[in-house]
Amino acid sequence: MFDSPREPWLRGIAFNPAAPSDVLVRLLDPAAGEAGLLMCEGRDLPDAVIDAALRHPAGVIRRAFARNRYVDPARLAPLASDPSGIVRGWLASGPHPRHHSRSVRPLPDDVLMTLLMAQDGGEDGKVTAKEIVGELDSSRQIPLSFFRSIAGHELPELRIRATWRWESLTPAQRARLLDDPDPAVRAEAQDRNWRLDPGRVEAMLPSFGSRNGFVFGTCALSPALVEQCFTDGTVLPMARNPHVPAHVLARLARHPDAEVRASVAARPDVGPDLVAELREDPDAVVRMHARLHPSPRTWAEYWAIDQVLGHGPDCVCPIGEPFNRSDIDPAVGPSPDWFATCAVSEEPVLRRVAASWPGLSAELAGTLAQDDDEGVRIRLACHHPLAPPHLLLDVFVTRPAHRPHLLALPTFPRTGRAHLIDHPDPEVRALAAADPALPDPPLEDPDATVRLASAGNPNLSPDALEALLADPRTAEGAAANPALTVPRMHALLDHCLNGTATPPGAVQR
Repeated sequence: MFDSPREPWLRGIAFNPAAPSDVLVRLLDPAAGEAGLLMCEGRDLPDAVIDAALRHPAGVIRRAFARNRYVDPARLAPLASDPSGIVRGWLASGPHPRHHSRSVRPLPDDVLMTLLMAQDGGEDGKVTAKEIVGELDSSRQIPLSFFRSIAGHELPELRIRATWRWESLTPAQRARLLDDPDPAVRAEAQDRNWRLDPGRVEAMLPSFGSRNGFVFGTCALSPALVEQCFTDGTVLPMARNPHVPAHVLARLARHPDAEVRASVAARPDVGPDLVAELREDPDAVVRMHARLHPSPRTWAEYWAIDQVLGHGPDCVCPIGEPFNRSDIDPAVGPSPDWFATCAVSEEPVLRRVAASWPGLSAELAGTLAQDDDEGVRIRLACHHPLAPPHLLLDVFVTRPAHRPHLLALPTFPRTGRAHLIDHPDPEVRALAAADPALPDPPLEDPDATVRLASAGNPNLSPDALEALLADPRTAEGAAANPALTVPRMHALLDHCLNGTATPPGAVQR
């Protein structure tokens, strides 16, 4: 009787970077089971495999491919009108969380339009069109630029969709929608505009219950609500509210709670007299916020700074759009010159802000890569496409929280890691074990992940590779080894999918 590690072989071949299209297409066979689904979802694929997945008769294959974050999103377009509503729903919900991506690539406009305008939820009847749209709306796959682009669309249905991100529209766009010739669009716009009407905000407040903090922090407040905040002690959200008038800011700037004063000190609309006062505050955090002035001159700049303030070196918050919020005019975000100024600031916080912007020049990125502040270097590694490979590797070694994100970056170094082979952290040793420059991969390392990575090292001899293929503990790594020949891949698949005799080299008992 033959004994072979079938599932590890299939998984390994599915992620073998040297596997050609004719090998990968075979994994779309239902007999490949989970390996084929993981491949469709979890790696970049050649065009021939993409075409086969898109027209595959099995909905489970198309569903898995709908969540792929590695192929060009434009290639996913046919799935937006897939006969199966479940496939559409998976496309709308975005990549699976297991891929550890902190950033989500937006879907192309034509794909978004197709999903938003669908009249039904697919022929399988398992989901509704409304449910699919709900998945899309929460998926972070719709860029704010899309809502602005459809605010003047000829179709009223799309103009209604534009109101979903009311604060992201320009004031002119909001005014046009409030006066739209279509009554349904006008009604939707007026409903979305309630947050800017103090009277309506006050009337709606009881309906929010325990979520009143949202109202106090984002809405235009009537004088009565302002006083209620002070009376109830719920002033911290108000200290960050862009709609709070100047006289209220003065009261908040002298509040006994240092966190409230710090929030005021960070605002772009705080006057020079208050800034000077807050720079002398007894609390160091308040003084630091005040020191950042006059850098936050607009709300867009404020939010760019706010995304960095209070976030430690191991922060793994989602990475959003570079200019993703402005309550004044969202079409005008922080300028490249502003980020360049932040990059040379004496304040580490502002240099971290600059390092977080992917548009920063190569020269400034190179300078920040050597910054004395670790937070600057970490943010550059995680956010900037031109962060040098040695920095990505350094952050990988020193900050485990960022490892999944860094490994997914196309610029992460695939060589130059061999010097880490004796590192005490097995995850770091595993990274080094896969380096093609490593002459002797540690196949006997006490850690299983290191042994598996060693089995994938292309420096292994054919005989060593065969022995590793036969061992269930290392079979997956060996099957993923780019040194594995294409005929050998096909032979393994013949055995796994068609039940042929055990391929040469496999263990027989």
